[in-house]
Amino acid sequence: MSDAIRLLDIRDTVLSSDEVLAAVADPSAGGTALFVGTVRNHDDARPVDQLTYEAHPEALEHLRKVAERICADPGVTALAAVHRTGPLVIGDAAVIVAVAAAHRDLAFAACRRLIDDLKAEVPIWKHQHFTDGASEWVGAC
Repeated sequence: MSDAIRLLDIRDTVLSSDEVLAAVADPSAGGTALFVGTVRNHDDARPVDQLTYEAHPEALEHLRKVAERICADPGVTALAAVHRTGPLVIGDAAVIVAVAAAHRDLAFAACRRLIDDLKAEVPIWKHQHFTDGASEWVGAC
């Protein structure tokens, strides 16, 4: 595992941006980018009450592969990613990722790739519950 990977987790407890930022703190970094994905109150104009996330048993290994690939870029000094599972309500943090890098442009680009690749490749599914009583499963990858 790359030394730049400071925190990777999939958990059913509340996520903390402070924890993620502290994990990527690095004196050699000139920039740190943070992304927080939150539960919103709608999806395609349909009102949402709550969500439940479920992860495949090997989801953390898939996340590790994504993180290793991002850390292979020269200039990435630290990376952290946490995703929540279980029931969440509107406003809860569902995913938090951060990348520290030598320069801000690299930090922004790597953080964007990290969240995009996580959503595309890590087997975590979202079960949306709408206010009209309907629900649907949305695949994260």
